[in-house]
Amino acid sequence: MTEPENKYPLLSKIDSPADLRKLELEELPALCQEIRQFLIDELSVHPGHFASSMGAVELTVALHYVFDTPYDRIVWDVGHQAYGHKLLTGRRDAFHTNRTRGGLSGFPNPDESEYDTFTAGHASNSISAALGMAVASKLQGDNPRRNVIAVIGDASISGGLAFEGLNNAANMPNNLLVILNDNDMSIDANVGSLNSYLGHFNTSPTYNRMRYRTFNFLKKMRLISDKNRGRILRFNNSIKSVLSNEQNIFEGLNLRYFGPFDGHDIFRIVRVLTDIKNMDGPRLLHLRTVKGKGYAPAEENPAEWHAPGKFDPKTGVRQEQLVGPQPDKPLKYQDVFGHTLLQLAEADPKIVAITAAMLSGTSISIMQKAMPQRVFDVGISEGHAVTFAGGLAKDGMKPVVGIYSSFLQRAFDNIVHDVAIQRLHVTFCIDRAGLVGEDGVTHHGALDLAYMRTVPNMVVSAASDEAILRDLMYTALEAQNGPFSIRYPRGAGQNPKWNTPMKALPIGKGRKLRDGNQVALLSIGTIAVECEKAAKLAFIGGVSAAHYDMIFLKPIDHEILDEIGAKGIPVVTVEDGTIKGGLGSAVLEYFAEKGYDNHVTVLGLPDRFVKHGTVAEQKAEVGLDPESISKAIIAAAK
Repeated sequence: MTEPENKYPLLSKIDSPADLRKLELEELPALCQEIRQFLIDELSVHPGHFASSMGAVELTVALHYVFDTPYDRIVWDVGHQAYGHKLLTGRRDAFHTNRTRGGLSGFPNPDESEYDTFTAGHASNSISAALGMAVASKLQGDNPRRNVIAVIGDASISGGLAFEGLNNAANMPNNLLVILNDNDMSIDANVGSLNSYLGHFNTSPTYNRMRYRTFNFLKKMRLISDKNRGRILRFNNSIKSVLSNEQNIFEGLNLRYFGPFDGHDIFRIVRVLTDIKNMDGPRLLHLRTVKGKGYAPAEENPAEWHAPGKFDPKTGVRQEQLVGPQPDKPLKYQDVFGHTLLQLAEADPKIVAITAAMLSGTSISIMQKAMPQRVFDVGISEGHAVTFAGGLAKDGMKPVVGIYSSFLQRAFDNIVHDVAIQRLHVTFCIDRAGLVGEDGVTHHGALDLAYMRTVPNMVVSAASDEAILRDLMYTALEAQNGPFSIRYPRGAGQNPKWNTPMKALPIGKGRKLRDGNQVALLSIGTIAVECEKAAKLAFIGGVSAAHYDMIFLKPIDHEILDEIGAKGIPVVTVEDGTIKGGLGSAVLEYFAEKGYDNHVTVLGLPDRFVKHGTVAEQKAEVGLDPESISKAIIAAAK
């Protein structure tokens, strides 16, 4: 929707960065204020990621003001901070559709705009991607020079991939500019020595001014060239280390370092970017920002305001705060996991928990508050989390790794090489499995069933309800001695009485939920809820379907499959994971091996990326709602 010009007099006239660059420098603070007010007005009604974008407003305006985008490339890391970028690049009037079906993506998306240079849903990839673009520009001889800028947060730069990119950038010819947006926050508080280092890092403004002047003088005198630049930089860094009595980690990598500067001083940022814009070689600009800047409730509690949902823009009261306690409402699956983990850990001192910067997102925070010495938040480093767990397991501990499905993809080799080969007792609790809704393609937990199924020695399971989740956790930690994965979805379960007694489940055994004689309906995970509704609809339509909750994908229940195979009745498999390599594939493979000729209909996530929307909309789109499943059951019986 288009806002009246008098409410946003500057922003309403900007349909592209070219319009922004027509403004006088003195007008930029007012524009920043309008952008913040626009975000408050829109996101209070149409929820999204709030605090990160509020903290990056001046940086965003300065980038598009100084650089010639889209010819110059801005590569955003994660994308939580890029809402202001969307407003300045022709998407202001469509912003109310953000994260809705058919509307704008919640993250930078190259399919959506030429200003979105690279997919940005997972952390730490910006430097590597931007370096590739910078080198490509150099190889192709782009003229005029094309600037490439990677914008990365202080949490994302702790990821291993970011350091791989920095190391590579320092050792090959390129003109990459890395901007470190340092707000001392990720979703939960940052951890690790790097964050502590950044938090205390200080560079003299006088030193930087002298450095700029010296650089320009030496360049004019032709005393600096690409050939000797590295030696001069190393000498300069050594002198600085002696004078300041501290070593700069970035200059230690032979990167030109500038900062830290106030990331909310728009005049300073524009001046610095202008000064370093045409410098040769890789550079890093360090800006200190405040997450949630300009909105007091978000500044005071940035973790809660990462994605706050709807809120009252005047009072800062979030809608979820108005609801109050609901004792009869089912818990979120992540909270059932968190409480169960604590119960198990209280009974077994060998149980420890690991998360990758998602203490609250996974509800491992429940155990962390009670047993902080047995909970490890390793930062945005999923591969390290898994290998670290392997080391703990090797010497007798029982680590539980709690990570979102789509983020665990980044640790696949660690799962194989550092856990499964050695059959180490690591339990993978895979949150946000299946369709996740508004976060869209980069966050769907579509692949975990398929990729975990390919790993030798791995038990692969999915909880169909809260009781099964608790039983699977007990089974993995107390009745099994090897790698074990358990998946469960985002959102609430079905039963408010979640705190059921736990028991060990027979590994590789499913259960029958409904009798029937015309069709066998096989499901895994919480999609069982939709399947039960579908079986009832099919019965009304004249088809009797037996429903089995398989629970385990690997090992799969051969007794159930043999029973169905011997009957020769048609089979419908249902999973909220990819149809390539999951439950349907496992059933087809087994039937082929045994020579059963049952007709099998495979329902699941299609071999494409499902765009953002509500989970209900997405399930209807891919045929995983009760009505679609019932139609498949009826069609199979004919």
